Amino acid sequence: MRLSRVYFLLSLVLVFSATISSCSKANVPNKINIGFSQAMTNDEWRQSMNSSMELQASLYPHVNLTIYDANYDVQKQIADLNMFIVDSVDIIIVSPIQSKPITSTVEKALNAGIPVLVVDRKTDDQKYTTYVGADNIEIGRNAAKYIASNIQDSLSVLEIKGLAGSSPAEERSIGFHQVIDDFSEVQFVGTIKSNWEKESIADNFRQFLQDHGPIDFVFAHNDRLAQGAWEIAHNLGIEDKIKIIGVDGLSGSNGGIELVKNGVLTATILYPTGGAEALTTAMKILNGDKVPLHNILSSTVIDRFNADIMQNQFSKISEQQRLIESQVSAIKQQEKQYYSQNNTLKIILVFFLIILGLAVYSIYSKMSISKKNRQLEITNEKITVQRNQIEEIANEVKESNEAKMNFFTGLSHEFKTPITLIMSSIESLREKNKKEGYKNSFEIELIQNNSNRLLRLINNLLDFRKVEGQKFNIRASNTNIFKFTNNIFQEFKGEADKRSIKLEIKTNNEDLNLFIDRNLMDKVYFNLLSNAFKFTPDNGKIDIEIKDNLNKSNVYIHFKDNGIGIPDEELNNVFTPFFKGSNNRKNSSGVGLHLSKQFIELHLGKIEVQSYHGTEFIITLFKGNTHFNEDQIVVDPELIDTNLVEYTEETVYDDGLTESKESSNNEGYSILLIEDNRDLTLFLKNKLSQEYIILTSDGTNALELAFEHIPDVILCDVNLPDQNGYELCEILKTDLRTSHIPVILLTALGNKESFIKGLQCGSDLYLTKPFNYSILTQSIKSLLYNREKLRYYYTNNIHNIDQGHSFGDAEQSFVRELNHHIKTNLENAEFSVENLAELLNVSRVQLYRKVKAMLGMSISDYISDYRLEKAKSMLQTSNRSISEIAYCTGFSSPNYFSTSFKSKYGVTPGSYKKSL
Repeated sequence: MRLSRVYFLLSLVLVFSATISSCSKANVPNKINIGFSQAMTNDEWRQSMNSSMELQASLYPHVNLTIYDANYDVQKQIADLNMFIVDSVDIIIVSPIQSKPITSTVEKALNAGIPVLVVDRKTDDQKYTTYVGADNIEIGRNAAKYIASNIQDSLSVLEIKGLAGSSPAEERSIGFHQVIDDFSEVQFVGTIKSNWEKESIADNFRQFLQDHGPIDFVFAHNDRLAQGAWEIAHNLGIEDKIKIIGVDGLSGSNGGIELVKNGVLTATILYPTGGAEALTTAMKILNGDKVPLHNILSSTVIDRFNADIMQNQFSKISEQQRLIESQVSAIKQQEKQYYSQNNTLKIILVFFLIILGLAVYSIYSKMSISKKNRQLEITNEKITVQRNQIEEIANEVKESNEAKMNFFTGLSHEFKTPITLIMSSIESLREKNKKEGYKNSFEIELIQNNSNRLLRLINNLLDFRKVEGQKFNIRASNTNIFKFTNNIFQEFKGEADKRSIKLEIKTNNEDLNLFIDRNLMDKVYFNLLSNAFKFTPDNGKIDIEIKDNLNKSNVYIHFKDNGIGIPDEELNNVFTPFFKGSNNRKNSSGVGLHLSKQFIELHLGKIEVQSYHGTEFIITLFKGNTHFNEDQIVVDPELIDTNLVEYTEETVYDDGLTESKESSNNEGYSILLIEDNRDLTLFLKNKLSQEYIILTSDGTNALELAFEHIPDVILCDVNLPDQNGYELCEILKTDLRTSHIPVILLTALGNKESFIKGLQCGSDLYLTKPFNYSILTQSIKSLLYNREKLRYYYTNNIHNIDQGHSFGDAEQSFVRELNHHIKTNLENAEFSVENLAELLNVSRVQLYRKVKAMLGMSISDYISDYRLEKAKSMLQTSNRSISEIAYCTGFSSPNYFSTSFKSKYGVTPGSYKKSL
């Protein structure tokens, strides 16, 4: 009985053990074997591909990834692939060294029923299960497009090609030439071949440079080749004359992004490794999912403008990958512990007395793992929720800041209209006093200078907005820095004399030239000098010193005062936006020094501050222009020394001065002024009415007035209540009745985008507020003068207009069509103005006004002149009788023809013909 119980217990144990064993096997998925034949692993790009593939494989516990390194040996790669076929792996991933040699081996694997995924490079006949990688043709096209975007006059381009026979090398070259060969300005000087490593081009590239000298652009098929090209150019001392573009765009100390940031490369084309994507696609194939034949990874151009952003993104991705690796490692460790305990349980199941304890321990272990996994899931959920909350808060803060900045920017633009009125009125008073021999009063000078100061403060706010949006593009020109400094120095001389401040400028080289953006550097100087005057007491001292570091490539500009200084603990904050020092009791926006720092950094220089017995700002700039791109260098006129009128305490009053109301409206030109600001409308109307007939509109009835009166010039504000100035200008320029009228847009929007938009809508001139009234009046006169020249050309070249080339001008097209219809109906004596208007799809009145405004004559006179010009030409070139010519040119009778001809040319047709 006892023996039977033992047998029963043993049988129960065996059944229980078998049941547990079968359950364990059912819960563990079958192992998946993936074989990856890597072309080589001696470069960071391939190592990154392997790492990302191994990391992705670690997320699948049942995947066994085997990587073989062919080390540039095609025969070894073929042997590796055959070994995978013999081992009957579930799927093969291969990155071919060369396309053609391994094509047959890939087909052999496919015939054996093993899917083949090709990554990075393709086989010769492209027979494979799927391909994962970037579009190498597009890589080449992107490089060519980047080079083409830098074309000014002409460019020379050299290509450093990858390993012959590899699909990336061939396809990148094809894509590159698809674009670059279409540009006649680009001179393609040749190709240097390589084996993907920089050592392979050293001799050929060095010899090429020695034979031909520097070229404008070098397109290297990877970043290692690009770095090697730069090193050779550097050894020859011509690296600054060559722009080099690479491919790969890896992050890290030796990656393409770092090379771009360090100025070694001009740009690099991001070429994703595709390791993680290849492993994920392989799993989809093994799961029976349908995948496309070509899985193309996206790419982009990385240059100095987005290198920091790309590097930050890669850093975040790397950080996330390390976090995933640590989590996967922890899970694997737990899984190993679980399987170890489970195996121990299977062995000890034979011993009935121990199995119960091991079973309890095993159940406990399993529950512990489940609890930890659940805790990990909860932690991940919390992290996800917190991340989403942080993103929402960040977006709300960003939207709030954007709304505030848009409000202040819009408000600043609105300020420019009243400033225009103030400055224009002051300018008018100054000019009036000057003409009448009166000396300008101190109050007028005070108003003008404070208006200029207010304008500078508004521009500072707008510049701050541009800097925050990264919309500044530096435009550096060759400038004598002493003359430039002296010109600004003179603007502060009056204030210095008024407050008995000793203001001095010193230099050790008055002939020193630097490449600077004069507009931006002007703002820097004014910000630093304004601060110096603000915090320097009367009878103090302010020095500007320009130090040319004669033996080096940099220049120092010192701004030093003996004012209240800055506390040591606050020195690091002076360039922070909206910062105000604890000892600052003055009104200040807090953006001037921040903008100054940004503008200096755009010059690739730096600005420092120190405070000891006052405050000293030190600007460091580079000599020459090699630190700028070609598109950042412009040619500006030479500077001229200026000495501004100094302030005077003398005040001159003359209450008897009155503005002249005499009108010199001799020519009778009319101007339509479209402006919703009543003060500016009244000011311009009063000023311009002395010479022109002025029509005004607040924008609500602008089109009706323009179509009814057909003015000679239209002045239009951009910001209007109904339609904006761009829309009005476009309507006026596309309407036959008003397309000939010059349109001047007035606006506070001075950025490049608004200027381009103004030109695109057809405006003839774009003036930003506050504008100089003298410039406005001269611009109106120039437009009217040009219109008169055009009218003279049309009326004196009636037939020549049909023969020349068209430039797309609306008026030229109108005259061509007008002449065409007259010419077609030339012999028709009954052809009338009404018939012509009907053919042109306009009314008789509209046609009359259009022709009168453009040509200065009635339409009937124009038709008559056209007939007479044609008749005159026929008298010169044909043997027809006068009667025949009269009827051919549409005159009802020879007598009427003779009368009209004599009236225009002073002789009869017969006499004219005899005189030939």
